[in-house]
Amino acid sequence: MIYQPLAISYKVLIRKENAMETFTYYPGCTLRTKAKELDRYARISAEALGISLVEPENWQCCGGAYTTATNEVATKLSSVRTLMAAKETAGLVTVCSACHNVIKQTNYDISHSEAMAVKVQRYLGLDDPYKGETMVYHYLELLRDVVGFDKLKEKVVNPFTGRKIAAYYGCLLLRPSKALAMDNPENPVIMEDFIRAIGGTPVIYSQRNECCGGYIALEDKAQAERRSGAVMASAEEMGAEMIITACPLCLYNLKKNSGNDMPVYYFTELLAEALGLKEAGNE
Repeated sequence: MIYQPLAISYKVLIRKENAMETFTYYPGCTLRTKAKELDRYARISAEALGISLVEPENWQCCGGAYTTATNEVATKLSSVRTLMAAKETAGLVTVCSACHNVIKQTNYDISHSEAMAVKVQRYLGLDDPYKGETMVYHYLELLRDVVGFDKLKEKVVNPFTGRKIAAYYGCLLLRPSKALAMDNPENPVIMEDFIRAIGGTPVIYSQRNECCGGYIALEDKAQAERRSGAVMASAEEMGAEMIITACPLCLYNLKKNSGNDMPVYYFTELLAEALGLKEAGNE
């Protein structure tokens, strides 16, 4: 399926294009259907923080999972098109963990393989090969590396003071660490630093970067229930009162299959609430 940009991205650009730094924004197809809160609050929060997010024309699904076969490029072409569309902006921003994983791995591999770059060039009929020139940011990296957590803290009007918040990374946001290069995959801090920036207290727990079993929920629901239940129980045992994540599949699995009613939110929901752009409890 080919997607057209939402009008909101153009409203942001037209209104403040001279005052805001412009990034290409790839929402991915899940954010258009089942994860609208992740997308909606990412957009309005970026605007409030001085970032313009502009969707490329006619973007397509990234595929949702990365094919590691080095001689297979057809499934990676939609990601390459998106990366190429972002070459003239400050970089490409993603927010869905799965989309980020696929696009970042594609960019890494094509930048390290002349053969892959040439093969993609031939498939797409390019005059010159794309060699990974685009800088790819996950939205959390945008907050850390472009906005800065200190500046974010200054913008907060509704801090989560006293709230114990557990960050759930899952298995796609940090790994493979060589390609994604976001944080230490065994002892990450980026989401905990985000929680501190919005005034909350991060909860460290053993299962925060373990798989929740979302990818096997249809094939082996019992295992998905055990894995998601273990994640929730681990956070709860350490005193968490809510969990935040960047992954739509993880959020669904933790809510539906864990057997635990502790609230699970997208991190962008808390961001928007902290910035005064979303009322507490409202979708």
